[in-house]
Amino acid sequence: MESFSSKDMAMKAQKKILSHMASKSMVQMLIDDTSSEILDELYRISKEHSGNRTEAQKVVKDLVKVVVKVGVLFRHNRFSKEELSLAQDFKKKLHQGVMTTISFQEVEFTFDKAVMMELLTDCRDILLKLVEKHLTPKSFGRIRHVFNHYSDPDLLTNLYTPGGPLWPNLTKICNGLNKLVEEGKL
Repeated sequence: MESFSSKDMAMKAQKKILSHMASKSMVQMLIDDTSSEILDELYRISKEHSGNRTEAQKVVKDLVKVVVKVGVLFRHNRFSKEELSLAQDFKKKLHQGVMTTISFQEVEFTFDKAVMMELLTDCRDILLKLVEKHLTPKSFGRIRHVFNHYSDPDLLTNLYTPGGPLWPNLTKICNGLNKLVEEGKL
């Protein structure tokens, strides 16, 4: 006997449709201005660092797709009690990463590449564990792509070089992150 659930079908369709709509105009419709500005700065950082517009677009698009898919899973109550505990761990680790990002930017020459790389790697690993029963290997690849890209040691070093070409982008990102923290969104 085959099992059919219209709720499952609707969720799969929603994930599929939303993942195909990860364009800049759609992102701006679905997220607030501050988050959109942060994504724009992440794109600029990626483009400047890699020198490759296509790669920069792909990493931000992958980030948006992952966020949307995890949001759909959460909204449809697809996570078990254990997975919800993992989601809390991810949220705490992400918050720690945000606060560390801001601190490293605000207090010049405190940046520790190893700390930042570890935070990003931990976030990646927790997120992969959270979604392992829900998303496809292609989505796992997207998660790895995003976190590996932004935890690149050369990118982080260039990003946190005071007066460097990426410093203004980092400052804008940190201003946006501060605003999201103050609003209780992060």
